[in-house]
Amino acid sequence: MIVKETFIPGCFELRPIILKDSRGRFVKTFDENLFAEKGLETNYKEEYYSVSKRGVLRGLHFQLPPKDLAKLVYCVSGEVFDVVVDLRVNSPTYGSFKSFILNADQGCMVYIPRGLAHGFYTISQEAVMLYRVTALYSPEHDAGILWNSVNIPWPDDNPMTSERDNEFVPLSEFSSPFLFKGDHQ
Repeated sequence: MIVKETFIPGCFELRPIILKDSRGRFVKTFDENLFAEKGLETNYKEEYYSVSKRGVLRGLHFQLPPKDLAKLVYCVSGEVFDVVVDLRVNSPTYGSFKSFILNADQGCMVYIPRGLAHGFYTISQEAVMLYRVTALYSPEHDAGILWNSVNIPWPDDNPMTSERDNEFVPLSEFSSPFLFKGDHQ
């Protein structure tokens, strides 16, 4: 697996080695030793997957402290335009975003440290996204910022979104509780 840090400190793109033959493909999504070597948090507490139709945008989500969490996300079916936004005060990339194309064929994953918002837009007819998270879901700490408040070049200006996602505050009005602590949080 190739592990490449993005320009956002602590956020990594992971490119697995994919074994293909006449039966299909085999993809390793986790290697405890490799993740530990890179300083990535891997004490996962929950795992989810979502199924989204073309044109659906989910995000930009995170959990507030003290229930904040790191995530490992990947697309197991279909294709998405995936985005993270740095919300950590004093981070050299505060307010910046990084986008990725995640799809089942390439098997790429994104490791998202605490203090980053996450969202995605479904490009394919349908997409299945898998999330591993390092904290249990806490409804009272579940939060987000408005998906169109960060100048992200989403593939669609009028995506299908939830009412909840449309009610989040814009980044410019968000008072961040996240602090940048240096190497990999």
